[in-house]
Amino acid sequence: MKNQVVCQSCGMPMNERSLFGIEKSGARSEDYCCYCYEKGEFKQPDLTLKEMTELCVSYMKEDGMEEDEARDILRVTLPSLKRWRKRVPS
Repeated sequence: MKNQVVCQSCGMPMNERSLFGIEKSGARSEDYCCYCYEKGEFKQPDLTLKEMTELCVSYMKEDGMEEDEARDILRVTLPSLKRWRKRVPS
């Protein structure tokens, strides 16, 4: 089974090409969704991990998930995504 591709910013499953963001070159981003990323940049570059969590919780609740369950999932998944991983100083 093929691994599910998820946005490396918000964690949304990207199961259709139209959901992939766009690079500066016009190519589809391999990492980020169209809601987070456009023209090679994040749409909300100053967004914090906490703000992303709140944003995602609201969408997950709209889809019928309980708030506590959504927060538990996001607490585990978001920090492991490329955008939010702690950078190790070189």
